[in-house]
Amino acid sequence: MVTVLGTYGWALLVEHQAGLRVDSVVQAVVIASALGRVQRLFDRTDRLLACVVLPCAAAAGTELSTLIQRHPLAGDAAFVVGVAGAIWVRRFGARATRAGTLVVLPLIAVLVVPAGTVPAGGHEHTAWAAVTALAAVVWGTVVTWTAQRTGVVPRPPPAQVTTAPGAPRRRPTPSTRMALQMAAALTAAFTIGRILWPDHWAWVVLTAFLVCSGARSRGDVLVKGAWRTLGAAAGTVVATAASGEFGPRSDTAVVVIFVVLAVATWLRELSYAYWAGCVTAVLSLLYDWFGQSPGDLLHTRLAGIAVGAVLGIAASWLVLPIRTEAVIRARTAAALSSLGDLLEADWRDGQAVRLARARFAYRVEQLAIATAPMRILAAAPVPETVSARWHPDHFTLRSVTALRQCAEPVDDLTDASGSAPDALTTDPAVARRRAQVAAHALTVRRAIGRRPAPPTAAEAASHELPRPPGTAPLARSAAAALTALTALTALEVIDSQLDILSALFGPPPTLTSDAPAAAAD
Repeated sequence: MVTVLGTYGWALLVEHQAGLRVDSVVQAVVIASALGRVQRLFDRTDRLLACVVLPCAAAAGTELSTLIQRHPLAGDAAFVVGVAGAIWVRRFGARATRAGTLVVLPLIAVLVVPAGTVPAGGHEHTAWAAVTALAAVVWGTVVTWTAQRTGVVPRPPPAQVTTAPGAPRRRPTPSTRMALQMAAALTAAFTIGRILWPDHWAWVVLTAFLVCSGARSRGDVLVKGAWRTLGAAAGTVVATAASGEFGPRSDTAVVVIFVVLAVATWLRELSYAYWAGCVTAVLSLLYDWFGQSPGDLLHTRLAGIAVGAVLGIAASWLVLPIRTEAVIRARTAAALSSLGDLLEADWRDGQAVRLARARFAYRVEQLAIATAPMRILAAAPVPETVSARWHPDHFTLRSVTALRQCAEPVDDLTDASGSAPDALTTDPAVARRRAQVAAHALTVRRAIGRRPAPPTAAEAASHELPRPPGTAPLARSAAAALTALTALTALEVIDSQLDILSALFGPPPTLTSDAPAAAAD
């Protein structure tokens, strides 16, 4: 919120000095509110990239707003292409994903300002939009840097940048599927919204975007669509009842908007329903500030939200859908990959061990996010006739539990490697057990991907990992023996959880003599 309020103050100053329209201030607040949340994971390169991408996107968003007012058909098409393209670039890695997120922020601001309340302007305001976006990045960087240095918020782990996949795929990548789903949902939302509600089509489009945005699977979009609809409906009703107290151009309404926005940011981590309800309340208050009667538009808004949610869910389920099982398998394998990096790291390199632990914790949390919709569906009352179809498989719910059980022993291993790395590195029992657990993790990963286990897995299970050069067995002191015992206990717990995962996903296929040699890579 410090980022938001600082950017808001700058936008007000620019609006008064340069004679801009109020939509420039709204765009600045929308950009800053989203930027303040996503920039927590930015590294130095991401921030430099944001200084280039976000101003260009803000300028494009200003031009797009004018295009939509003057040439609706062309503007709608440009909006759909821009949002879908920003999602498609995710296939090029984490850095491209963050850049795509920045591109979308000014585009969404186009939907926030009520249609017809601000006249279409020329091109003279475009440069100021870019300057304001750059100011938001700079101010947000200063605020985040200060908060991290003072310990108000934790520092993020170093980013692991991935590159574009080199090998061709038989099926479209998840980012391509999500881009096509978003394009279909937005196209339908623009069409239906302009036909049914020519003056309030933005509610349908915004809801369709929010439902499809970040939908990880069919189950995720189904739950998110339900939460979005219920939360938005509740937020609209509450805001409609309260907005009559303020009236058009009320300063009190602006204060209430920022308070609700702060609450929305805080409650977002608890449930998407709170976020949807608060944001919709903010939009209702904003529309009231522009002079649109909230009572007269209540039914229109609720209907637009419901239609947009249905369109978003339908697009995610019918256009190249992403199966929840595939997402869970991929994220489980990613968490096991980080676990393998920890087990195979040089335990005398404290930074590498801590980095592997941070990535393991992050990927386990990402798996928990992916399985959250399944836990909700499993707890929901479902008739027996459809229980087998709609309820998740057992591995869907138990895989994240098994990996979370590894969190404490992983912390124990990290602490032990930090306190006595030489004792662990030279202890033959620890080295042998570590090699066995690492081989076990690799075997489970291969089983998840339905690929044969590599021939070296069985050999690694019975041999020690090579010691770093220049090390030799040391005489074990009492402290070293205790550290080794702690490590062995932690490895035993991790191995037992890998047994659970192995039972859930099944053993890997057997590598036959006909199989290509590349299958073992």
